[in-house]
Amino acid sequence: MPSMADPQPNTPSRFREGPEPTLDATEPPYNVEAERSVLGACMHNSDVVDTVRPILGEDAFYRPAHETIWRALRAQRREDKPTDPIVLTELLQQQGDLQRVGGVAYLHQLANVHYGTGSAEYHAEIIREKANLRRLLASATRTVQRAQEPGADPEAIRSEVEAEMRAERERALASGQGRLNRFATDGWSFVKETGADAEPLWGTREKTVWAPGESLMIVGAPGVGKTTLAHQVIFARIGLQQTVLEMPVAPSRRVLYLAMDRPRQIARAMDRRVFPTDEKILRERLVVWEGPLPATLDKEPDLLADLAAAHRADTIVIDSLKDAVSTMVDDGLAVAFHNARMRALRNGVEIMELHHQRKATADAPRGQRPALDQVYGSAWITAGAGSVLFIAGRAGDPAVTLHHLKTPTGEIGPLDVTHDHVRGTTTLDPSKDPAVLLRNSPGGLTARDLATVLFGSAEPERGDLEKARRRLQSLVASGLATKVDGTAGGAGGGQQTRYYASARHLTSVG
Repeated sequence: MPSMADPQPNTPSRFREGPEPTLDATEPPYNVEAERSVLGACMHNSDVVDTVRPILGEDAFYRPAHETIWRALRAQRREDKPTDPIVLTELLQQQGDLQRVGGVAYLHQLANVHYGTGSAEYHAEIIREKANLRRLLASATRTVQRAQEPGADPEAIRSEVEAEMRAERERALASGQGRLNRFATDGWSFVKETGADAEPLWGTREKTVWAPGESLMIVGAPGVGKTTLAHQVIFARIGLQQTVLEMPVAPSRRVLYLAMDRPRQIARAMDRRVFPTDEKILRERLVVWEGPLPATLDKEPDLLADLAAAHRADTIVIDSLKDAVSTMVDDGLAVAFHNARMRALRNGVEIMELHHQRKATADAPRGQRPALDQVYGSAWITAGAGSVLFIAGRAGDPAVTLHHLKTPTGEIGPLDVTHDHVRGTTTLDPSKDPAVLLRNSPGGLTARDLATVLFGSAEPERGDLEKARRRLQSLVASGLATKVDGTAGGAGGGQQTRYYASARHLTSVG
């Protein structure tokens, strides 16, 4: 039998074990594979230590060797040091624990057990569950032993058992372990510390196209420029430009582009915007996945989060949504996809999704305002999105209209835009800019006048009138316009409220 000084690398002790034992009714509950998985994930990514620590609590690992490695991982994380097996080897060697846990070979063996950071949370719950069962088993064993003692008092034993069970339950509920507490937070932290007041990823606070922690969906028929627009936002996220459609775009650490739908066509589209000077940024900050995913997102809800972690990306672009889900029309699968979306967002990954409209609505008259029910698939797909942009137009037409169907804050557009398919750029039509329209109207504009131009109807709907009025009011608030209140009707008729370009606005562009 090998000595403690010469351990087998693949069999760290409990402390010293032979082949992996099989569970039977006489053994305490445990799951060694789950323990290995969690430790391996922590070695790959030190952030996982923070994720699984509140789930595991204290003394969760069955194998003392694994508990020793876990303490070393926590020590490294507390000091913000790496948690890879090379660094852990040095620390455990200094502590005199290296051979006791299985040696260098076993640490590297653990590092090779990698299921992804999303799986680590669930594996940690398995470990915690087994640890709780072992505690209950130990308590039951003590109860049996007390009941077998001479002169045992049933009432005293019952009181002790009840007190022990109550303490165990309170400990589990109060410790923040497991699914009941893992994602719970107090009201103040939720309101003030969850990023609700964070700067937009694209747009401004008043008019946000893409809000942090909420997915952005770009919808349209084939050929209307969804990919062209998305690529400009991606390039802005990685630092190759600063604005898209004259609105600021926040920088990203690294973008993972899931090019599942015609990757070569996507590459040709991107090539229009790429220059030799961009090579370093593209190599470091953009990762492209070509072709189908290893599983659909409704089948593996942790896949998005795991992909982001594996590629160290804080932004994922799904091109396109139909290739990521088994079917888009089934409500159950749509909800399953939304769970995958939310798990990635919860992990700090921002998501942009490219999607299609219903074929029956593809030939709608130009200028007709689209609605969310024109987006292909279950209503739950758009219900879970934070922002939905709809591009209306004909395939290949450079002039299209952008409608903001679902908004985090103030509505954007509708915007008439022009795609330059040679350069891969998109520009605004200045004739639909309320500030430009007002500046070019010496007699001023009413909300009805502006709504007629923006929404293409001689008789604007009440909602469109209100949107036009809010835009004119925002120009007043920014000092670019003045307002003359109207008068109520009567025998002589009333006057609508009218807005005029301010002297400051006229001077600034004069």
